[in-house]
Amino acid sequence: MRRRNLLVLSLLLVFSTALTAADISGKWTAQVPGRDGTPRTNTFQLKADGDKVTGTVDAGRGEPAAIADGKISGDSVSFTLTREFNGNTIKWTYTGTVSGNEIKFKRTGGQGEPREFTAKRAE
Repeated sequence: MRRRNLLVLSLLLVFSTALTAADISGKWTAQVPGRDGTPRTNTFQLKADGDKVTGTVDAGRGEPAAIADGKISGDSVSFTLTREFNGNTIKWTYTGTVSGNEIKFKRTGGQGEPREFTAKRAE
């Protein structure tokens, strides 16, 4: 009986976490520091479906790039972005914390130092 109660409680916690995930669906914009420190506008089109996140990132360098491995749990969001530049594949990992109409992101990978920035809901 005790084991069954523990199982039910565990399942309720898992489902309640998915139900209380922050609503990140929509358009977000951020000023992201470049390698030389100059900010560049990035536009994030995000769509949450349960604990999965899909969408694109447009950094103003051609076509928007599709995000991959997107996840959301509570107020934490993460995804990866891969681009091809001059025959080289570059991958970034984004992790963030959602608070109301802001997401505080940290981007790692690519060809530079980690970058921290805040995206704001645009719609």
